[in-house]
Amino acid sequence: MAIRERTNSRTLEHPSGDERYKAIDRTMKIFKYEKDALLEVLNSAQETFGYLTEELLVYISESLGVPMSQTYGVATFYHLFTFDPLGENNCIVCTGTACHVKGANQIVEAIASEFEVEEGGTTPDGVFSLTTARCLGSCGLAPVIVLNGEVKGKGTTETTVREVRAVLAASESTAEAG
Repeated sequence: MAIRERTNSRTLEHPSGDERYKAIDRTMKIFKYEKDALLEVLNSAQETFGYLTEELLVYISESLGVPMSQTYGVATFYHLFTFDPLGENNCIVCTGTACHVKGANQIVEAIASEFEVEEGGTTPDGVFSLTTARCLGSCGLAPVIVLNGEVKGKGTTETTVREVRAVLAASESTAEAG
């Protein structure tokens, strides 16, 4: 299946007609369809679609000429990539060694219990997702939580639950006002 035409450096429209593929195509064009651009292209796809589908991974793999196994390997290695839609609000808890030692597992359990969401899952209403990461690289701030993109360090179960509650309340207020 030919996804793009290389002969005149023209990109064909994606067969699905989904306009979001144009953002991915622009990223690939900027990086001249080099295999080394895989991480940047995956990041662009994640930002554009919100998550990575199998169809999207195949498209990127074929467009860059990278084996699917490598594309999938990179996508599964980094915590920022997800294969399922996330909620409107997201909490990532680092479970690396330093964070684990300082109570990350208890934080995950407290959040899961308080907000009725499984680790790696999203609430049925799609408002909140709880995920974990192997390491966020901020060991000096352990335990580290990323709440809607904002890094929060040296958290406790109580402060983290309180912060998540505040974020969800603010999100609810915004939704009601809009």
